[in-house]
Formats: sequence, C-alpha cells, structure tokens
Amino acid sequence: MAHFTDPFREMDRVFNTVLRQAPAATAMPLDLYRRGETFVAQIDLPGVDPATIDIDVEDRTLTVRAERTSIDGEGVQWLSHERPTGTFARQLALGTGLAVDRIDADYADGVLTLTIPVAEEAKPRKIQVAHTPRTIEQSEKEPATV
Repeated sequence: MAHFTDPFREMDRVFNTVLRQAPAATAMPLDLYRRGETFVAQIDLPGVDPATIDIDVEDRTLTVRAERTSIDGEGVQWLSHERPTGTFARQLALGTGLAVDRIDADYADGVLTLTIPVAEEAKPRKIQVAHTPRTIEQSEKEPATV
C-alpha cells in the first residue's frame, strides 16, 4: 500500500506545534478602558485556577501571571489539543498618575478585572484665587511701577 504525504497537512502540523509552544499574547487577551477616575483592565483567563494568579507591581510595571494545567496521565490519548496550557504572563507599564498602592483585583467567570485608580495628585482640581482689596493707605505708601 502506498503512503501518501500531504505537504500542506504536515506544514500545518509543524506550525501548530511551534505556535503552541511559543508564548502568545492571545493566551491572555486584554481590554483596557477608563471609567471616571479609574482605569479598568479585563483579562480573559478561562480555565485558570484562581490560586495560580499572581499580580505584582515593581517599578511602575504591573505583571500578571497565571497557570492553566493540562490533563495528563495514564490512559489519556489526545485527539485534539488546541487550548494552550502552561504559565502565561502579561505586563502593563503604569503611568505616574496612577495610585499603584490601591489596585484592586477580582476574578469571576474566567475574567480577571483589575481596577487602577487615578492618584489624587493627578486629578484635576480648581485653585481658588484669594482677593484682598487694597486700601487707600497701602496704595499711597507703595511707589508706582511703570
């Protein structure tokens, strides 16, 4: 019996194997938006054990790490293995106008939500101008300037 090799199928298999091993940002898709005085980042992490989620801030860089494990063991024969497994990481550079000491994190329904408030010193504010009326005596004592 002749064995027929499909070069396109083989190339597809090789690409899928290589891409599965490479870390991809698509493993942690992110939405980022501003709502009032806070920034909100939502990161899709379906199938991740919440105990494996690690979030830290160092030198104004926020790093999120999470791990998705694979079903391995005796008697497992993979027919299709498309869901990425392993440890995933994503970094965000935070600006100076954010309160990194008040970041809040919540994980629900496979979505990690980070709430990052704007720092008080970065919020716009009005400065009142004080007005002290000059008296006639003060204006006579001061020399006129031109």
